[in-house]
Parts: sequence; structure tokens; C-alpha cells
Amino acid sequence: MIQQSFSGIFPYLVSPIDESTGRVRERVLRDLVEHLIGRGVHGLSPLGSTGEFAYLTFEQRKEIVRIVVEAAAGRVPVTPGVAAFSTADAVRQARAFVELGADGLVLILQTMFPLGQPAIEGYFHRVAESVSCPIVLYTNPGVGTADPSIDTLEKLSRVPNIQYIKDASVNTGRLLTLLNRVGDRIRIFSASAHVPVLVFQLGGVGWMAGPACLLPGQCVRLYDMAKKGDWEGAFALQRPLWRINELFQQYSLAACIKAGLQIQGFDVGGPIAPQEPLRAEAVEEIRQGLEEIEKATS
Repeated sequence: MIQQSFSGIFPYLVSPIDESTGRVRERVLRDLVEHLIGRGVHGLSPLGSTGEFAYLTFEQRKEIVRIVVEAAAGRVPVTPGVAAFSTADAVRQARAFVELGADGLVLILQTMFPLGQPAIEGYFHRVAESVSCPIVLYTNPGVGTADPSIDTLEKLSRVPNIQYIKDASVNTGRLLTLLNRVGDRIRIFSASAHVPVLVFQLGGVGWMAGPACLLPGQCVRLYDMAKKGDWEGAFALQRPLWRINELFQQYSLAACIKAGLQIQGFDVGGPIAPQEPLRAEAVEEIRQGLEEIEKATS
């Protein structure tokens, strides 16, 4: 298991599922992993929101983790998402993914009924202590997941293997509060909802996001500029890259990324039903957007 600290660009991988059989399209997933590692990404995170975790069975999730771990072959860390409504289900997933070779886990709490902060804290604490690998807490209330308070996150920061937070709120002030309160124990990853250069300036250690699936080289370059303190160059690159975020906000996230990967030659299929595939005019807009970004950042 990889022991170094996690940092840099971690693309959230899509889940390529054959619509007729329900099987994972192994070849294209392996090709995508190879492509992304070749472009210099620092880690891989299957089974996030981009990976449509809510539409996958336990067996499909395990198969995706197996394939990504095997394809990565120890070259970069693999940090799958663990998402569940119940604590027992999350523990089951966490242990299975670690057994398959995951180097860390991105931990998500799905919610249906209201949960108090003690219940939210208990979920994250119990799942984290069920495994020994590093844990990334993922908070994104915009997609039906729990929203731990700052006080709850401070308590969780004292769990030894809870070492990172990916907070997908658009509140940059919340990130700064987190850094002030727990920055000596937990490191912050930027999310797709953020302008990552701003998060890097605040002290963020990386970017876990869907855009890196489509634009890995540019995302890695952005991170490298930030590490060097080249903020002028980083902001100049960030501006054209933001176009892909605008497209994500306009269309379904996973459908948008899958359409973009299809354009780039990766036969990942469409979004998992009952999600609907994008209309032809939307796909064309994504094509044009990618072309514009490539021209502006080449």
C-alpha cells in the first residue's frame, strides 16, 4: 500500500458500464487509467459523483476498484469513494476496497432522513476506524450527502487516519475556517465547485475533480504552477479551464464528462439509466468547449 501523503491532481473517474449486460467495460477503463497516468496525474479516484456511485451495485463497485488498482499498478495512489446510507454498508465497502488494494478512501455519507451532527460524526468515525488507510472526508450537500459542521469536522480531525477533507461547498470562507481550525491535522483538497487556484493559495494540497478526466495535462500544469508560486501563470491558465466547469453546471456532471471522453475516443458509454444521455446539441457544445480550451491552453 502506498504510504506517501496525497497531493496533486486526482481525477474522479467515470464508471463505464455496458448498458445491455451491466458489466464494467474493463478495456476502456484500463485505457483511461493509462492515459491519465501518462498525462502526469498524481492519483486516481473512482466511485465519486463523476463515477455515478449512486447507480452502481456493490459488485460493480468492487469490479471498478479492482480494475483501477490493477491498471495503476502502484504508480499512483488509488482512492475510491465509499458512499452509503448506512454505517454497516459503508464499513463493508471500505474493507472490501482496501482488500482489493485501495491506498485510501474518499468517504461520503448519503442521506435520506435528517441526521444530527452526532450521527454524522459517528458514521465517519466508525467507518474510518474500520480500516487503516488514509481517509478523505467528502462533504457535498448539493448532491444528497451529509454536511458535517465545522465543529464536527474538528472532532473528526482527531481520528488518526482521517487526514484530508474535500469540501465541495462553494464557500471559500468555510475552507479558510477549516484551515484555521484543523489545518495542522487535516489537509484540504479542492473540488469541482471551487476555483482551484484560490484553494491552492489558501493552502490546499490538491484538486479532486471531474475536469481532470478530460483535461489532465492542463490540470497538472495548473497544480505545478501553484506549487512554484507562479500565481500569475496559474490564474491565466485557470480562466480558460473554467469553461469546462460552466458546462458541468449547465448539464449533468457524469453525462458531460462521459460525452467529453467519447469525443476524445474513449468508448465509456452514456450515463447510467435512468439518467438520460445528452442531446446532440449539448454534445456539440461540449466538443466546441473542449476545442476552445485546447487552443487557449496549448
